[in-house]
This record gives sequence, structure tokens and C-alpha cells, in this order.
Amino acid sequence: MATFRSFTEAELQLYLKQRPGELKLGERIQIGRIPENSDAQFVIIGLPEDLGVRANLGIAGAATAWPSFLHSFLNLQENAFLSGVHFLLWGYLDCSDWMAQSADIPTLRTFTERIDDWVFPLIQQIVSAGKIPLVIGGGHNNAYPLIKGTALALRKGINAINLDAHADFRALEGRHSGNGFTYAYKEEYLKNYALLGLHENYNSEAIRSELQENKDFLSVYWEDIFMREELTWTKALDLCLQKIKHQPFGVELDLDCIEGVLSSAAAPVGISTRHALTYLYQCGLQPNSYYVHLPEGITQRADGCYDPSTGKLLSYLVQAFCKGVLERHKERSPAPLL
Repeated sequence: MATFRSFTEAELQLYLKQRPGELKLGERIQIGRIPENSDAQFVIIGLPEDLGVRANLGIAGAATAWPSFLHSFLNLQENAFLSGVHFLLWGYLDCSDWMAQSADIPTLRTFTERIDDWVFPLIQQIVSAGKIPLVIGGGHNNAYPLIKGTALALRKGINAINLDAHADFRALEGRHSGNGFTYAYKEEYLKNYALLGLHENYNSEAIRSELQENKDFLSVYWEDIFMREELTWTKALDLCLQKIKHQPFGVELDLDCIEGVLSSAAAPVGISTRHALTYLYQCGLQPNSYYVHLPEGITQRADGCYDPSTGKLLSYLVQAFCKGVLERHKERSPAPLL
């Protein structure tokens, strides 16, 4: 059983750390309203689950990123650079009953399908209300319902850009974190797909060939940028943006692509946090960016690995994208009310 839980004032107080003479972003953020009744530009929802990761034979833990993010983001300083008034903290998907089960792979893939059915109407509602979804936590399986929900709201297929070590374009073998884009493309919710920072030997030959042969896809490999130095980071990012930016598109960033960040597929080789921030800021500047999705980050992994900084990194990533969006609208946040 799963349900979507709207955020409450009582929950907010559990995360806030107030100080005399200071105002925190969480003290001005809107909570619990449905998007249509809010004047906020961004709507935050959490997906604290790792069913899709486990269904892809990965290590559990992606459910832990959401509360860690809230602890950091809600306690940012409210000031002229970023204000809580731009945000609605709507709520999170509670699928703890499914998470608690020791399920086999077919059952995990069934649960992942049910998550799809919960998530895409939420995204459709947010986009239909003219807001930008900010989706935190969970596995990269949720790219599929995000793309689907946005496409249904706009009544046409959309593009996507994905900063990731993996293409997540595995076979249609039942839903999991490795095939969200495959399902979205086959069902025509996804049109053009730009992949930035792929790792050559962490994608199968079948996937590599399909990506290379299909004109709807553009693949730029990490090795071409940072090892062979055939492209600068700026040029690689621009190539990917040119592929997708002329139509509505979703912004994807799998945290396992960032060097040393704890995830199910954590790696010692990847992009830097600075590259991740510039990627999100530049995507936010684009008028056709419709959502941002930050999956796969972990604070506490099932094998005991722990990184308390994951939530703070997610907070920085959200800030980068939102500052890009606000810059393109020539908006500045209101001065704090001290």
C-alpha cells in the first residue's frame, strides 16, 4: 500500500532550526497546499523509496535522501538570493509498507509499476498548474512517470537531458531503475534524449549501439571530455542542450555520476560537484525546462555505508537549478523579514 502525504506544519517544525535575528527559508516556504492554490513557482515532492533500485539488483538506500535534503534545504538563510516564497513543499510518497517487505525481483518490479501510477498524476497536476516540479530522492526509475506526467500535461511528447554515468535504457523487462527512459521512449512520452557524461564500460554494447544509431538520441561520454579531452565541459553541455532545448524538456541528474557521492552505484570516477551545479544552472536558464529530478542519492546505504553530506549536496543542486530559472525571469527574491 502507498499514499501521498501532504507536508504538515508539525513536520516542518521537526526540521527547522530557528535562530534569533535570522530567518530561514523554511519559515517562509508554503506547505501542504495543492499546486493550483499556490502562487509558488516550484513544487517540491519527495520520493523516499528504493524499490526501483532493488528491482534493478542495486543496493537499497535511496529512500534516505529525502529527510536529509529537508534538514539542509529548509534551514537555508532566507535572503535576497533565494526565498522560501518561491517554493511549495507539497509532500511525499509514502510506500513504507512495500519497502518493509522482503520481496523477490518480480514483486519489486510490480511495486515499481505501482509507484509509476502514483507519481505521474502528481507531476501532471503540478505542470498543468504552471509550476516546476522539483523531485528529490528515490531511484532513477521515477524518470518514467516524470516524463509521462509532463507529457500528459502538455499533451505531447517531451525531450530529456540526463547527466548520468548510465543511459538507463535497459530492456523492457519489467519496471526498474535501469529502464525508465526505455519505457518513456517506447510509449512516445519521450522524444529527443541527450545523455551527458556516460561511462563507456558501464553501458552495454546493445545500449551503446541503439543510442548511436537512433537520431533521437545524443550520447556524450565522460572519457571524451575528461580523458581524451576531445570536448570541453562547456562544449559538451552545449551540444546536449542544443539537442533538446527547443522543445519542452525534463532535467535529470543521477547522483551516481558525481565523483565520490554515496549512491547504489557510487564511483570514484565521475564529474565534480562544480560540473553538476553548472549543468543544473544552465538547464534552469533554458525557457523550456519543465522539471528537475535528482535521484539515487543516499545518506545511509543498506550495506552500512553512510554519508551525512548527501542532503546538503541535494540542497546545493536544487539552488543551482532554481537560481537559473529565476535569473531567466529576471526575478530576485524579496528581502528577508527580520
